[in-house]
Amino acid sequence: MIIDKLCYQSKLRYVNAGVKLAYSIITLILCIISRSALISCIVIGVNTWLCVCRGGVLMRRFLRLMGIPLAFLLLSTIAILVNISRTPLDAYAIPIGSYFITGSHAGLHQGISLILTALASVSCLYFLSLNTPMTDILTQLRKLKLPALFIELMLLIYRFIFVLTDVASAITTSQNSRLGNRNFKTSCKSFGSLGSALFIRAMKKSDALYDSMEARCYDGTIHVLTENYPAKSSELLLLILYELLLILLMIWRIR
Repeated sequence: MIIDKLCYQSKLRYVNAGVKLAYSIITLILCIISRSALISCIVIGVNTWLCVCRGGVLMRRFLRLMGIPLAFLLLSTIAILVNISRTPLDAYAIPIGSYFITGSHAGLHQGISLILTALASVSCLYFLSLNTPMTDILTQLRKLKLPALFIELMLLIYRFIFVLTDVASAITTSQNSRLGNRNFKTSCKSFGSLGSALFIRAMKKSDALYDSMEARCYDGTIHVLTENYPAKSSELLLLILYELLLILLMIWRIR
């Protein structure tokens, strides 16, 4: 819900959504293809500048959002960065009895490259989600001729995220007021009750939503009012120059 609020408050909201979508997708693809620490650092820096300086997102809030995937990445790459072996490797070695907690330069390079590539890719998605409302993204996907069923499912799922979040928050507050989480046993019982209640509420709300759509002459397509913000030539030029710079850096790294 914070991300949804920030995208409507962003100073880049009225930039053409097609330009922002193209920037995010192309940059993300180049990050994945290159697997370069240099390109990843450039992308992270540019996206941070766009979101914070141009978009108006607070730096601490953006860093907090980036810290969420970073925690998962550190846990998933620990097997690459740290090894337990009888033979010390070339990067570092901490002796523990007859074994070593050790790592190699190749493993460290691979782990750091993987973390930076993933963070750069996530920063591209954050740039899009923090500066573009969902309706604008769906409009661009519709222009790209994606299946209508896929787009409508995205819209409905996005809508129900907020509905079920509000319901879950209300149920959790009610459980806490009745000491429903005072120990592990009651917490497990409360969590099960929360899950079952959410499932029932979701079914009821989906039925109510379908009935209301049918009452409004639903014909298989959800129509949403959208605003059109034409792309500026300067924005397109900057997009092309930036992507060309990343491609040149990628070619130079390969050579």
